[in-house]
Amino acid sequence: MSALEEVFRAYHGRLCAFVRHQVGSMETAEELVQDVFLRVWEGRARLDANGSLRSLLYRSARNAALNHLKHRAVEERWRRAASLDVDPARGTAEDAVREHELAAAIDRTIAALPERCRLIFLMSRQQGLGYAEIAEILGLSVKTVETQMGRALKALRAGLAAFLG
Repeated sequence: MSALEEVFRAYHGRLCAFVRHQVGSMETAEELVQDVFLRVWEGRARLDANGSLRSLLYRSARNAALNHLKHRAVEERWRRAASLDVDPARGTAEDAVREHELAAAIDRTIAALPERCRLIFLMSRQQGLGYAEIAEILGLSVKTVETQMGRALKALRAGLAAFLG
């Protein structure tokens, strides 16, 4: 039996139950947990042999559930706004269009970041990891993570200048 298979068998059921309590759907929980295992497997070369795999799996599962819930809330807000033809947070359809353009500009700017810079930025902002955790997972110094985050934020400010001005 492979190492991945052993870890999967040991944690899959518990992680699914853990995520299901947060998202309310076993089907969604299973999808999110599969994604967690896939990301851990793809990043296995960067894992710290002395780190806690259990903690990493549960933290990743929690973050995946939280990201899913945030995404679902945004979708619901957009659905309500579309049915009213108004963005509830802003009040006008024009503002809704501008917010959509901003979101697209953010996505484009993040996609244009160099791979490591983008990975560090997303680990920080989407997974909620601290600089020290990112450094440990990627095998980098905390200073390198800080530098890469600074570059990502600078690129975002430049890419979004039209919206910030």
